[in-house]
Amino acid sequence: MASQSTHQRTGSGSSPTIDAVSLAIIEQLQEDGRRPYAAIGKAVGLSEAAVRQRVQKLLDQGVMQIVAVTDPLTVGFRRQAMVGINVEGDLDPVADALTAMAECEYVVMTAGSFDLMVEIVCEDDDHLLDVINKRIRTLPGVRSTESFVYLKLKKQTYMWGTR
Repeated sequence: MASQSTHQRTGSGSSPTIDAVSLAIIEQLQEDGRRPYAAIGKAVGLSEAAVRQRVQKLLDQGVMQIVAVTDPLTVGFRRQAMVGINVEGDLDPVADALTAMAECEYVVMTAGSFDLMVEIVCEDDDHLLDVINKRIRTLPGVRSTESFVYLKLKKQTYMWGTR
């Protein structure tokens, strides 16, 4: 398992304030998402109970999630792609619709050639075609898409640390 930070914001657009100890806990979990709370406590100077409480708060606030990171190929998802999307008008409704799709693992508003970048994980080429052609391109506001099909996954980590 790995800990990964999420960047979903609260409705007001503000992020929770995170102190240095919580950041240290996050870094410990990024190294090993199954690290015992007692070991984390020893590393950051807190009791096991205090670490457990802080981790739960970080999870509840959406600051991080603790997940099993897999190689998609080994669990039945043989096709991945990054899709660049250009939108007419407000990006939020399109981004929200993409976020709701199970196949869209990563949705980012960008500046540059595309308004949105979306990582899609699918079972096969037919599934990918269905998602792009029948579900993404038909969303109101979607002007165009460009797909970048993954040929081989060389690196996938979530250990960028904290700042």
